[in-house]
Amino acid sequence: MNRREVLKNVTLAAGGLVVLPTWAEAWSPSTIQRWALNLSPKQEALLVSVVDTIIPTTDTPGAKDLGVPDFIQKMLLDCYEKDVQENVKKGLEKTDAIAKDRYLRAFVDCNSLQRKDVLGKVAMSADQTQKDYLALVKSLTILGFTTSEYVQTKHLKYNQAPGHYYGCVPVKT
Repeated sequence: MNRREVLKNVTLAAGGLVVLPTWAEAWSPSTIQRWALNLSPKQEALLVSVVDTIIPTTDTPGAKDLGVPDFIQKMLLDCYEKDVQENVKKGLEKTDAIAKDRYLRAFVDCNSLQRKDVLGKVAMSADQTQKDYLALVKSLTILGFTTSEYVQTKHLKYNQAPGHYYGCVPVKT
């Protein structure tokens, strides 16, 4: 690399640092596209309640405390087709409708026993899409919980250190 290239790169970097604060001033939640699945606030609260029912908080943090609902939204957005995403949204609405029908209150407002009962009704539903929605949310909840930093480091004693590397090993031919 010669001096001209170095000067050019330094000038570009300095110019970028000068412009960045002005550009970043315009950032706001409305101008930045959200990474999460496009759920309504009601659907987000339902997802949080379903996740909290599947793995509740006890003497250890539950799935809600470890950010599993955000993980589920990110997984659905990045790894699943639009029809699956819509089935999850419809499944959340149907779960709330079952709670309102059985207990005359929203799923979010039900106690843990009522929530478990509602999820049991969804699991035993004749509608296969309802069963699929709940199975998917359960599996993503378990995946998000078990791969969280807290569970990996505190319960599974995961240590991110590579094993020994044997570089020059004689190969038998």
